[in-house]
Amino acid sequence: MKKSVFFFSLLLFIVLPFSSQTPTPKNPNPKPPLTQAHTELINYGFPIGLLPASVRNYTLNQTSSEFAVDLGGTCKITLPPDNYLATYSKRITGKIDQGKIAELDGIRVRAFFKWWSITGIRSSEDNLVFEVGMVTAKYPAKNFDESPFCEGQHSSS
Repeated sequence: MKKSVFFFSLLLFIVLPFSSQTPTPKNPNPKPPLTQAHTELINYGFPIGLLPASVRNYTLNQTSSEFAVDLGGTCKITLPPDNYLATYSKRITGKIDQGKIAELDGIRVRAFFKWWSITGIRSSEDNLVFEVGMVTAKYPAKNFDESPFCEGQHSSS
């Protein structure tokens, strides 16, 4: 009798912790990991969603503030809030300073039936000001809080 009580207690001791755990559902929209490029955006006052999740490499010249971001290839995303189609070249370059990205090359957006190159981005309080030559457009920075996946690409999780 003592032996069976001991065995039953041991069995409960082993099984109960596992039976009380509920499986965690897989997140259908996982957040991509932060890369060095995404962290640098934060450090300079920008949201991470300005760059897609497919960043492979990032370099920054501390003296000249020139940067280069290499993606795994070209990338298409739909930009919030107006659902503009944007294309990212496999390499994006520019100069970054606190609250300002200038001489930007490698990001184009389709608006008014034409492709436009985004040449600069400024962070202004809770907004981002996108520069397309002499024309600017202002959008809430919160629209870019998450780094998007390129269309047709999914997370590896």
